[in-house]
Amino acid sequence: MATVISAQTTDENVNRATPGLFSRYPNPAALAQADPADVEKIIFSTGFYRQKTKSIIELSRDLVVRFDGVVPDTIEELMVLRGVGRKTASVVLAEAFGQRAIAVDTHVRRLSNRLGLSDSKDPGDIETDLKSLFPPAGWGGLSMRLIQYGRDVCVARTPRCHACDLIDLCPFPDKTAPVR
Repeated sequence: MATVISAQTTDENVNRATPGLFSRYPNPAALAQADPADVEKIIFSTGFYRQKTKSIIELSRDLVVRFDGVVPDTIEELMVLRGVGRKTASVVLAEAFGQRAIAVDTHVRRLSNRLGLSDSKDPGDIETDLKSLFPPAGWGGLSMRLIQYGRDVCVARTPRCHACDLIDLCPFPDKTAPVR
């Protein structure tokens, strides 16, 4: 649920909203029966709260009906749930189940392209490229490290190239100069 709520918002917003949501609705069966107006109030601060509310309630219903309220642990089963795409499924597999999975979001795509790890824009192709370059044991943490680096250093509009430990290896042609 937290991964669905995390779309288009900060981790801080998710971390503020989810404790209240999970204490009020401690399992998929409870959330499947939730009053949408109540859920909207709880997750309002995360933005897009109406769509997210609809998605997490439908996802909870799917979990109850299809999997007896238990979150499945395969990418194929996760992706049959409403609102769960490959990225969300990969995050759940890596973070909740400790499985070897790479989640490709906008940060992972940007860094993969800038660092020359992939020349594709397609998340599936980027995932395949990264899996061919890194040992399986490191896949789970790779996404989170790239995401954090993309938030902190290799940001979208004005990358902080002067603060980048990879600057000498980076083929990105539009490096930024140090801020003076």
